Amino acid sequence: LLSGRLGDLIGRKRVFIAGLSLFTAASLLCGVSQGPAMLLAARFVQGIGGAVTSAVTLGMVVTLFPQPKERTKAIGVYSFVQSAGGSMGLLAGGVLTQTISWHWIFFVNVPIGIVAVLLAGRVLVSEHGVGLDEGTDVVGALLVTSALMLSVYTIVETTNYGWTSAHTLSFGAAALALLLAFVARQAKASHPLLPLRVFRSRNVSGAMGIQALMVAGMFSFQFLCVLYLQKVLGFDEMHTGLGIFPVSVAIGALSLGLSPKLIARFGPRTVLLPGLSLITAGLAALGRVSAGGSYVVDVLPALLPLGIGFGLAMPSLATLAMSAVTPQDSGIASGMFNTMQQIGSAFGLAVLSTLATSHTDALLGDGASTASALTGGYQLAFRIGSGLVAVALLL
Repeated sequence: LLSGRLGDLIGRKRVFIAGLSLFTAASLLCGVSQGPAMLLAARFVQGIGGAVTSAVTLGMVVTLFPQPKERTKAIGVYSFVQSAGGSMGLLAGGVLTQTISWHWIFFVNVPIGIVAVLLAGRVLVSEHGVGLDEGTDVVGALLVTSALMLSVYTIVETTNYGWTSAHTLSFGAAALALLLAFVARQAKASHPLLPLRVFRSRNVSGAMGIQALMVAGMFSFQFLCVLYLQKVLGFDEMHTGLGIFPVSVAIGALSLGLSPKLIARFGPRTVLLPGLSLITAGLAALGRVSAGGSYVVDVLPALLPLGIGFGLAMPSLATLAMSAVTPQDSGIASGMFNTMQQIGSAFGLAVLSTLATSHTDALLGDGASTASALTGGYQLAFRIGSGLVAVALLL
């Protein structure tokens, strides 16, 4: 959110290059890390750089392509790069880890980042922004960041304390209080970090909420499906990446080709509905995986509707989210779109992985085998993820 607002104030190109440079430098530090403390610190900085970069990207796309037809195509490319990159990264990371070492999953970012920074400096159009005199809300940024971090911590720690313990309830209440304080501040601040007027549009507010639910189910699938492939089916890192790769192919085929044409002809709302339906069906299919299953029978048939659905839904949501935003608010809307994605993925992963772990432990306590217990936990998480996307479909 803060980065999106800074993009509006000082220019999105400057913020983009700064974030990309920080991400590249932090990747180098991750690669040379000799222990967990240094790696975690470098990853924290890398996360900041990635957040700064991604927060202004969609705003730049909207600004650079003002015509609806061209904007729809550009958003399709943006959606492919953003969504399929994770699956492609799993494949590349698996190959690098297995053939060289884990350090190279970070080193590979350095030359790519340097080239990207140089190209951004030459290709992207410079913007001056409205100026720092308009101000930004640093206190608001601290409030919302603290609220989200505390919320995720509270959820993750339920495996140790339980959902109804004093620890969970007190930390959850503190997180809620911080979030309410953030909303109250945004309503009264002279220069709010998140102008509440952005949510007056039903398209914008609806797209943000739907995206959070969709991402909660979809992004947690990547983590849990990887665990199923490795811990139950016995895949190594490289074959795990290959196993997830069909999702990237499906997302690319839709986002780069068919989705922009469908959105231009029928509108983003019409295209969004079948996309969410396919994601719901794909996650429900994964909810039926078995301990003695196979990739071809149990996993692949679910990955194809997931990829196709996401390739339809993500460009539609991005189009809706930016449809009623004024140029001066495009940066903060872009930052909010990215923030809702991060919120959905963080909360979805925290909740679903916690529930999967608890269910697995319960099955182990009842005498189930390790493979059966793990599979039971993953099944539960996939089904709940499918339910979350079904709720988004109803919205």
